[in-house]
Amino acid sequence: MFATPDEAEHAFYEALEQADADRLMQIWADDEEVVCIHPGGLRIVGHSAVHESWQQVLANGPLHIHPLRPVVVQSMMCAVHVLVEQITILTRDGTEFANCYATNIYHKGPTGWRMVLHHASQAPAEAGVLDLHDVPDRLH
Repeated sequence: MFATPDEAEHAFYEALEQADADRLMQIWADDEEVVCIHPGGLRIVGHSAVHESWQQVLANGPLHIHPLRPVVVQSMMCAVHVLVEQITILTRDGTEFANCYATNIYHKGPTGWRMVLHHASQAPAEAGVLDLHDVPDRLH
């Protein structure tokens, strides 16, 4: 289905933007060992439980999430993406932003790359800008 983990990740955030839980679950592996942890939530294990959790989240409408500053570690069969999710929230007072750190893990199987873990947690407002790195972003 997805030739690369990047394609799977793009489809994941696109499905959130469209509030399409069924499309979202096509990105997840069909295993019962898949795991999802929403910010501040419990660990959810298993394909059906993960599907139900996303249906509840998306029942309120689309999520406007912009993935930023990914750090990618990839091998032949596994890819780990650690990124900042910038979430746009529409309020009565206007547009506000919140940040989460997210870890998305993809495994390569017979049907291509599929998600096996999504873990998001609240991050400080400065996330991504002030993250600590051993290697600077730019070389002079």
